[in-house]
Amino acid sequence: MMTTAPLTDLEIAQNIQLKPITEIARKLGLEPDEIEMYGKYKAKLPLSKIDKEKLKNGKLILVSAISPTPAGEGKTTVSIGLSEALNRLGKKTTVVLREPSLGPVFGIKGGATGGGFSQVLPMEDINLHFTGDFSAIEKAHNLLAALVDNNIQSRSNNLGIDPRTVRLKRVMDVNDRALRNIVIGLGGTGSGIPRESGFDIIAASEIMAIMCLTENLEDLKGRLGNIFIGYTFNKKPVFARDLNAEGAMATLLRDALKPNLVQTIEGNPAIIHLGPFANIAQGTNSVIATRMGMSLSDYTVTEAGFGFDLGAEKFLDIKCQSAGLKPKAVVLTTTIRALKYHGGAALNSLTIPNLEALKNGLPNLEKHLENALLYQIPPVIAINKFYTDSDEEIQLIIDFAKKMGVKVALSEGWAKGGEGALDLAARVIEIIEEDQSNFKPLYDWEQDVVSKIEMIAKNIYGAAKVVFAPKAQKDLKTILDLGLEGLPVCIAKTQKSLSDDPSLLGRPSGFTLNVREIEIAAGAGFLIPITGEMMRMPGLPPHPASENINIDLEGNISGLI
Repeated sequence: MMTTAPLTDLEIAQNIQLKPITEIARKLGLEPDEIEMYGKYKAKLPLSKIDKEKLKNGKLILVSAISPTPAGEGKTTVSIGLSEALNRLGKKTTVVLREPSLGPVFGIKGGATGGGFSQVLPMEDINLHFTGDFSAIEKAHNLLAALVDNNIQSRSNNLGIDPRTVRLKRVMDVNDRALRNIVIGLGGTGSGIPRESGFDIIAASEIMAIMCLTENLEDLKGRLGNIFIGYTFNKKPVFARDLNAEGAMATLLRDALKPNLVQTIEGNPAIIHLGPFANIAQGTNSVIATRMGMSLSDYTVTEAGFGFDLGAEKFLDIKCQSAGLKPKAVVLTTTIRALKYHGGAALNSLTIPNLEALKNGLPNLEKHLENALLYQIPPVIAINKFYTDSDEEIQLIIDFAKKMGVKVALSEGWAKGGEGALDLAARVIEIIEEDQSNFKPLYDWEQDVVSKIEMIAKNIYGAAKVVFAPKAQKDLKTILDLGLEGLPVCIAKTQKSLSDDPSLLGRPSGFTLNVREIEIAAGAGFLIPITGEMMRMPGLPPHPASENINIDLEGNISGLI
């Protein structure tokens, strides 16, 4: 007897009859002439539709996860499935997500539009060029880089920038390790001043982080002008505003500032907008997009990248403080496979029932739950179910949740769409109607920089102490001299561990967090303490996903994941 191979995410998406985007807009109370069409199934939403009065009573749900593993956790799939289920239960809900970067699409990770029957559509467009937001950021970023080098080269309009102090690189949206570190300005006196530079991927650009925190066009210009470039030879700080760059950059970004409206697989609204890295930036969609979702619906589901220690901490301490947002519930996504990996099981054995490894992995889940409770937001565990999960393994997590006094639910959104997340949605509604959330940030921005870093390291990561390398100590003095000590901290750390050592799985304790330097992102409005090596330009694997992507003569795409 022949068996049929399961459909891929792309095949499932291509079998769905999409609704015109005007129909999705009407679900949000918008008429066709109130949106900016980008074809039949995509649109931009005008910033005038943000209702700050409605934000005060908005029901914001943050989806986070345990520490990531190669087995995957599925936050986006859970987020979409939850929004489908809430809509099925009569709650007017919008899911608000990040835009995918082309780097992972053509590399190893694939797209970021959910999976199975919990997807946002049209997935081909969203995972590729979409509405051009990333391209606009690339152009604005590279314009600034060109202006910097032009000023260094110029004799008549020269600020005296010391090229050795300039850390700004160019950006592009393709994984290309050969461009991480390069020498620019070769070719003679007419081709610039030779210096070391390189390329980052667009998601690592400070302009991406700026766009995700900005309030409006006026705020955007101010933040762009605040981008720290370096120093003059006379040790005077140089900002983008000194190059009169912010006006032209904001002009390039004017349309990218507007969030994008698409739809879920079940025809419900989805807003997708921008996407900074979560290990070196805040790892969440824009303030504008989240506010738009909360303005146009009663429930808003959003996510933050990687585990709670990275994406959620930054979402709560940076984004929520900056925008005045107060989440009502946290959904902590976990999988039995990932917990077994944290418990010491080999990657190739995760589909085999293993109660011992699962028990050993539970402390990682426990720590992330404790972290959510530090912010006084009630959590619910979402067990993102796979067909290899045994009943005994599921029951072990249910018993653990009962012991912790935390709600728990199975999430089968990948296989069943909204129907598979009804139990999870019911638990979320219970939390919101109980109204027990009393969100309180971990620290006050006005605290000194060392105290802020130590509070995160000791309370969220579980570190015993923090050590600052000589470069970091010098950076602390620079921050003080520039009057930037009142900015929040956005710690750059591996996503693979609660510590700064990616090999320490589970729940490490007693370790030392080593801060080697602190970068200044004055435009974005935060400081970046660097721990470990941070990859800002990924490379491609030996067999990149691009090898399987193709298009036929009728325009049908295949191989996209």
